[in-house]
Amino acid sequence: MNLRSGITAALAASVAFAGVAAAMPTSEYLMKAGAGDLYEKKASALVLSSSKDAGIKKFANMMITDHTKSTTMVKSAAMKSGLHPKPPMLSPDQKKMIADLTAAKGKDRDALYVSQQKTAHQMALETHQDYASTGDKPALKETAAKIVPVVQEHISMLNSMPM
Repeated sequence: MNLRSGITAALAASVAFAGVAAAMPTSEYLMKAGAGDLYEKKASALVLSSSKDAGIKKFANMMITDHTKSTTMVKSAAMKSGLHPKPPMLSPDQKKMIADLTAAKGKDRDALYVSQQKTAHQMALETHQDYASTGDKPALKETAAKIVPVVQEHISMLNSMPM
């Protein structure tokens, strides 16, 4: 190994060690943001069809409204950036979460919904925070930054739920 490649390797290792994140590709952000919103809407509609808990129903209705809005915001920012995102698709993990939620019944479904929402919102928060700080499309970065406090509010609400 020559000096130059040794320095480059050491620098790469120190950057990785320091936790400096590489920029999230715009295509990845669009895919993750779209899939996250789609999951939220599907899971919430499923729970709305069966839950007897007024708090769960109120939260699920808010998820459908808020995630429909964030989908519109991201799509609009993408178009402003000259991009035409594909329709969102659930990831394999999200498909499994929907299947598990479908199989659960009654209060077990409500409890699973809240648990899944905590996980999904943490992933959404990381996605939007990452793109807001490392993205390369200004309109999408601004949109991601606007979505972050909404997701944080959802997490606060979930953490105060009794389940």
